[in-house]
Amino acid sequence: MPRLRLSDAEYARRRTAILDRLGQQQIDGLVVFGPNNVSYFSRFGFIPTERPMAYVLTRDASALLVPRLELEHAEAFALVDRVTAYPEYPDARHPMEYLKDLLIDMGMGRARIGVDSDGYGRLYGYRGPKLSQLLPDATVIDVADDVEYLQMINSEEELELLRESARWANLAHAYLQEYCRPGATETEVSMRASYEASQAMLRALGPEFLPRGSGLASAGFRGQIGKASALPHAMTSNARMQAGDVLVTGATAYIWGYSCELERTMILGEPTPEQARFFDLMLQAQTLAIETIKPGIPCSAVDQAVRAFFKEHGLEQYWRHHTGHAKSTQVHEAPFLDIGDHRIIEVGMVFTVEPGIYVPEIGGFRHSDTVAVTPDGVEMITYYPRDLESLTIPA
Repeated sequence: MPRLRLSDAEYARRRTAILDRLGQQQIDGLVVFGPNNVSYFSRFGFIPTERPMAYVLTRDASALLVPRLELEHAEAFALVDRVTAYPEYPDARHPMEYLKDLLIDMGMGRARIGVDSDGYGRLYGYRGPKLSQLLPDATVIDVADDVEYLQMINSEEELELLRESARWANLAHAYLQEYCRPGATETEVSMRASYEASQAMLRALGPEFLPRGSGLASAGFRGQIGKASALPHAMTSNARMQAGDVLVTGATAYIWGYSCELERTMILGEPTPEQARFFDLMLQAQTLAIETIKPGIPCSAVDQAVRAFFKEHGLEQYWRHHTGHAKSTQVHEAPFLDIGDHRIIEVGMVFTVEPGIYVPEIGGFRHSDTVAVTPDGVEMITYYPRDLESLTIPA
C-alpha cells in the first residue's frame, strides 16, 4: 500500500527541529499563524477565514488557538497538548486576547517568542492587534525564514507522498490528452479528465485516503489554448479546440496536502515547422535545467544556464519567467530557480523545472516536471512523456 499520510513521528521530528533552531538563537518558543505553518507542525488542516488561528510550541508543551466552530475538529486531528477555543470573530472580546491569555498561561508573557508574523494576517477582512502589542514585556522575533527552511528540505515520507501524487497526476493527464479533439471545449475535457482520475483514485486508495487539499486529481489548460497558450498565466475561457492549436496543460493530485506539478505542451494535429522548432528548443532548455540541478550549487546557476541558452538561440524576446520554484504543499514555494536567488541547493529540496518559450500568434511552449534533489543530481518525480511525437494529438 502506498504512503497516504505522514506519521506522527514525522511531525515530532519537525517540532524538535524548529525548537533546536530557535534554541540556537536563545528563543524560548514559537507562535505561527500561517495556515500552512500551523498544519506543518500540528497536523491540523483547516479552511482559513477571518477567524484567527495560532499554533504555540515550547519545550514543555504545544497548544492551538481556534474559533469555537473548529473546536471538535481540532481536538480530533491536531497533535497538540491543548486546544483553546474563543467564541467568534470579532465578538465582544477579540480573539487575540484569548491568545494573550494562553501565552501567559504557558509562561511566555516575558519570553523571547519566534513568530512567522507579528499577528494574524489581513485575511477575509480580519483586523487585529499585533502579538508584540498584546505582550509588551515579551520579545517578538521573526523566524519565518527558519520555518521556511525546514519546509524546503523534504523527508523520505514527504517524497513518498509526492511520488504518489505524480502517479495520479499522470493518469489525469493521460485522460486529458485522450479527450482532446477539434471542437471540444477546455472545460468539458478538463472536467471529464479530472473526474475520471479522481474516481480512480478513490477506488484504488480506499476509504482511508484523506487528500487534505483543494481537490483530488485534476488536469486542465487554464486558458492556454491556441494563441492564448502564449500567455503563461492565462485564465480559463472555455476555449474551443481547433486543429493546429498549441495546448499547454497542467495536472496534479493531492496526497495528504502534497501535490506535484506536471505540465506539458501538446499539439492538436500535425505540428507546423515553427511549432516543432519552438517545442524542440523548449525541451532542450528544460533538459539543460534538469541536468544542471545538483546539491551544492546556487539556485541562480540553474536559471543562468537557461538564460544563456535563450540568448544563444535568440529566444530572449520569448522569455517570460524564471526556470522554476520549490514545490510540496503550496502552489509556489521558496527557493526559486532564479538568477536573483543564491540559496544553495540541498538534498531533499523539490523543484518544478519549467522554462517556457512564449511566441505571440503561435503559442506557448512549456513543460513542467517536479524533481527531487539527490546526492548525485535529481530524481524525476513526474514522468509523463516529454517528446513531441508522444504529445501530438491526431486531429
